[in-house]
Amino acid sequence: MIGQLTEIIAAPPKTRTPARLTLPQEGMIAGTCGAATIALWFLLLDVLAGHPLYTPYMLGMALFRGRSVLAPSAHLTFSLGIVIAFTALHWLAFVLTGALASLLLALAEHNPNLGFGVLLFFVLLTGGFVGGAMMFAEPVLHALAWQSVLVGNLLAAVAMGGYLWRRHAHMVIYP
Repeated sequence: MIGQLTEIIAAPPKTRTPARLTLPQEGMIAGTCGAATIALWFLLLDVLAGHPLYTPYMLGMALFRGRSVLAPSAHLTFSLGIVIAFTALHWLAFVLTGALASLLLALAEHNPNLGFGVLLFFVLLTGGFVGGAMMFAEPVLHALAWQSVLVGNLLAAVAMGGYLWRRHAHMVIYP
């Protein structure tokens, strides 16, 4: 009888549960997944177009030096510092978004009625980003195809969502 009890207690679990992470850690990993996905997407597009790191350079120039540097007559010299600064800022924005997503999903785990609202919030956030980019960063979108920006953001959302879905696999969402 004691042998059976020992076997039951010492038996390894049949399913492996994910390691326990704090919400900021989970958000940082989710944000890093999204930032890396979009960075790799644009690196791939830039390499195929024959000018690696063009996208983060142009976005960094527009952000740090103003939209006037994107005029067709402006002669731009490549700056790795601009690329690194923009990439770091972009990563930070994704980490903050991932932290917000992680927090909202933790709330939705305790109240399934919030789940659909969380999903709708992030769909509107993605749409708002693309719409805002079209309104306020028109010269940047002339330099870059808006379709590639939309696809890149959708890929990043899928990467972040996939990671968070796996972390919250048992969450129930009510419409």
